[in-house]
Amino acid sequence: MVFDLGGVLIDWNPRHLYRPLFEDEAEMEWFLTEVCSPAWHAPHDRGVPTAPSCAELVAEHPELAELIWAWSKRSEEMVAGVDGGSLEVLRDVKETGLPCYALTNMEAETYPLRFGRFPFLSWFDGTVVSGQEGMAKPEPAIFTLLLDRFGLTSTTTLMIDDTKENLETAGTLGIQTILFHSSHQLRVELEAAGVLPGA
Repeated sequence: MVFDLGGVLIDWNPRHLYRPLFEDEAEMEWFLTEVCSPAWHAPHDRGVPTAPSCAELVAEHPELAELIWAWSKRSEEMVAGVDGGSLEVLRDVKETGLPCYALTNMEAETYPLRFGRFPFLSWFDGTVVSGQEGMAKPEPAIFTLLLDRFGLTSTTTLMIDDTKENLETAGTLGIQTILFHSSHQLRVELEAAGVLPGA
């Protein structure tokens, strides 16, 4: 079984950092849409360090320098904690003896910080971190890398992710998928699939 981290097990959202820094919610949303946008952030998940890209962005928006630098210097404030229900699901799956892996879009520089912060990250039999590989979901290559590195067969591998596009790619490779909405929903689906025993 393969778990995504952010959005499934780890509560990562830039709004956890930025909400206290903005008096107006709409201004924060503008900033996260137009300045430190998903498109701007995407290269970080492919290995580009955050500091140089923040410096480039500050040159374009000097009036927003402090807010932009916060992305790099205060990245751990984007993580509110762990989804306790999902952590229980992971623990229960591990107890069945089924090998568990992680496939995450995450910066190479932040993964070691989170590995030290969250002991459960050591429970996995293997982890693929996009920023360490120079590729990211939903690119097919990172799914193929996961399968090849750990000797997994796609048709007997189940991927849990909160992003539909990622699972669509996994599905084209023959990987079974569950779109994550909540830990309760995940548990129900795993029980229905026979992965976990029913209540």
